[in-house]
Amino acid sequence: MKCVVARMPGNTRSWTLAVAVVIAVISLSAKRASAVEPTWSSFRGPQGMGASAAKDLPLKWSDSDNIAWKVPLPGPGASSPIVFGDRIYLTCYTGFFIPGEDGGRQEDLKRHLLALNRKDGKTIWDTSIAAKLPEEDRIRDHGFAANTPAADTERLYVFFGKSGVFAFDHSGKQLWQTDVGSRTHNWGTSASPVLYKDLVFINASVESDSLYALDRKTGREKWRAKGIKEAWNTPVIVTAKSGRKELVVATQGSVLAFDPDTGEQLWSCKTDIGWYMVPSVVEADGVVYCLGGRSGVAALAVRAGGSGDVTETHRIWKSMKGSNVSSPVYLDGHVYWMHEQRGVAYCAKADSGEVVYEKRLERAGQVYSSALLAGGNLYYLTRDGRMFVLAAKPEFEQLAVNDLRDGSLFNGSPAVDGNRLLIRSDKFLYSIGR
Repeated sequence: MKCVVARMPGNTRSWTLAVAVVIAVISLSAKRASAVEPTWSSFRGPQGMGASAAKDLPLKWSDSDNIAWKVPLPGPGASSPIVFGDRIYLTCYTGFFIPGEDGGRQEDLKRHLLALNRKDGKTIWDTSIAAKLPEEDRIRDHGFAANTPAADTERLYVFFGKSGVFAFDHSGKQLWQTDVGSRTHNWGTSASPVLYKDLVFINASVESDSLYALDRKTGREKWRAKGIKEAWNTPVIVTAKSGRKELVVATQGSVLAFDPDTGEQLWSCKTDIGWYMVPSVVEADGVVYCLGGRSGVAALAVRAGGSGDVTETHRIWKSMKGSNVSSPVYLDGHVYWMHEQRGVAYCAKADSGEVVYEKRLERAGQVYSSALLAGGNLYYLTRDGRMFVLAAKPEFEQLAVNDLRDGSLFNGSPAVDGNRLLIRSDKFLYSIGR
């Protein structure tokens, strides 16, 4: 860009200083404009905690009120939308096992990565990937696109089960693909990519009983941990009291922590939960909170920072109250969550696991979506499209019940987009807000 400055009368030194200030401001503005600030760049937000500092989020809406926009999707999916820069990214699938349609052929199964405009939801591009076959004949409850993408300034990272891990640039061009196992399961695959330094972590428990660290630039394996059994949850980076970073994943029977740089297992803690583990953990002040299990022990808290088997030394409490699918949130010494089957909202003390309230919500159906904490409120989305909004405090207070039922399933978790909420169903993506 060519810049012409006219010579002005008066104090030359003052004029020179003024020009320098203008140039500095222009330069700073350009840097700010070119910098991409991630707002909700991966599953449950950048930290994976399901919490946002956003304010002025909508409290009430319907299919005709407080809808900024609503766009049809090319196919169903249980993944969640993410927000990065001026775009929304989302996955879905087409061609096979579409709810409400004939089964189709596996040969026609494709996964899609969509880039949408944040302002109006219009599709910028749609990149499709043919499935690596054979796949399952059916996936119970949620289909073939349950893994939420993750984004950084250079790339998008998507996990499509046995079809592999993919990286795309922001124009939709595929950059690399890496296989992480060939097994399938009739409950599908659901863990989402996690970004850390120059690595992308993939929980491939379904595909190979493994936890992978891949190079973000090339997709090459940097390290691999085996023995990751019955784990459908997305790993989380936590910080121990000492400041040590740990990569934590919940597996059948144990919560495991790894050095995220090397893959060395740091500690394990028995859960006494005999079931598969679906909810992702949350962490606060160096303590990890974990839900899982249909019956018996269903929740526990363990202090991070240990070494070896820390069951006796670092497990703080365990509880019979939990959730088998939906992940929790933490706020001010309390853990909040929703039971996936019974429509019961829970609040428990973080230091003891003592239940503060256990409240059945009227007409609440199944909940597969994880809890969202934003704007001082708790958002719980049911599979039939109703959103229960509760006050985020240790006394039960229901603020609103919103209805978006569109005849399809709502399995993905809501995302925060500025002062709006993004909610996806099998048919539509909704932007909720003024």
